[in-house]
Parts: sequence; C-alpha cells; structure tokens
Amino acid sequence: MLRMNNLSKVYRTHMIETHALRGFDIHVKEGEFVAVTGPSGSGKTTFLNIAGLLEEFTGGEYWLDGVDVRGLDDNARSRLRNEKLGFIFQGFNLIPDLNLFDNVDVPLRYRGFGGAERKRRIEQALTQVGLASRMKHYPAELSGGQQQRVAIARALAGSPKLLLADEPTGNLDSQMARGVMELLEEINAGGTTILMVTHDPELAARAHRNVHIIDGQVSDLTPETARSLAAAAASAATA
Repeated sequence: MLRMNNLSKVYRTHMIETHALRGFDIHVKEGEFVAVTGPSGSGKTTFLNIAGLLEEFTGGEYWLDGVDVRGLDDNARSRLRNEKLGFIFQGFNLIPDLNLFDNVDVPLRYRGFGGAERKRRIEQALTQVGLASRMKHYPAELSGGQQQRVAIARALAGSPKLLLADEPTGNLDSQMARGVMELLEEINAGGTTILMVTHDPELAARAHRNVHIIDGQVSDLTPETARSLAAAAASAATA
C-alpha cells in the first residue's frame, strides 16, 4: 500500500538546513494497522504530511498503492490524494455552522459526486460510526468522542484505501479514546489500511505493528516491545 525507500526531507533557509527525514525506509502492506510513535521533533508529522501528499520530499522513492509519487504535478497529486487517502486529525476540524450530514458532505462535493451518491455515502458513513440518528445535530451538541467519530465518518465517506490518523485520541479522555480506537480497529478489520501517529503507548500496542521514529529514521518495534513500553508508561502514571 505504501512504500518509502531511502526517503529524505530537508528544510533549507539561507542560514541553515534541517534534515527532518534521512534514509527513511518503510513498507506498509494493504490491510495493516501501523502505529507511528516517537518523541516530539523526531519527524512523525513530516512523514505523515509526505504520506498524505501534503508535502513534497527531497530525495528517495515513495510509492502509494503502486503509483510512483515522484514527479507528479499538483493536479495529479490532488487526484491521487482524493482517490486513495482519508485524514483524521487531533483537532476534529468540523465546521460549527454545519450539521453532521453537511460536514461529511463537504469533501464529497469537492470530488464531484452527485446528490444521490453523496447522500448514500454520508448515511452509510454516519451509520458505521454510530451517529446515523444524529446527522441533523451540530458539532456543539456532541461530546468530543462523538465529534471525532464525525471526523472519521467524513474520512470514510470517500472510501479511502489508506487512512492517516494524526493523534486521533489526543483531545479525548481515556474512555472516549478507547471507543475511538475500537472504531478504528473495526474499520481496519473491514480492509482499510491505517497509519496512526500517537503518543499513547497503550493504544500503539493495539496496532499490528509499531514504527518508532528517532531523528528522522525508522525503527520497527515488536509487539512485545510495544506492550512493554505501554506497561512501563502505565506504571509510571500510577507511581
């Protein structure tokens, strides 16, 4: 689904250059659920932006679902992003003046779907996240967990093959976070590949695989190591 070989990203100013990613190698198979962890400033956000075709890279290779991303112009990148990718952010990014139905509808309008097809997709997505009965409600009438479910529905309505989630539980309490994680696991079980950036070792341990980023490079963690980190974090929190 996603393959990066020897990828690099350098930010240059007239004074300095910063290597955000270097020798970056990752291969995510179709249907995987991969958690991406690492300290602040390690390159996680840069990696996710490049994976989402929101940012260009300096060198190396990036293949997305069999398509070589190098050299694509802006229009081709936008088409590929719309066809293949869905995004979930820590901030729900819902439009407060629109109800749930219309919030999910916004990106579908940009993709040019007809009214009947958009309605089918919106209702299906909101049903999948358990909010079909509240589609005429507004974001302010929902809890944080419910708002994140709307954001997930908005991503699902486009039928993405790869879902990119950036700290999707970062603004939620532990109970809401577990609920969102369970929903993501259900979506993954349905065949959608998921890449999730998280600082929560407990949630990361529930993914199929952990990719740890340090100084712009990848270090895969075994499930056993991920569970050990989660246990250590839980122990520290209760100490």
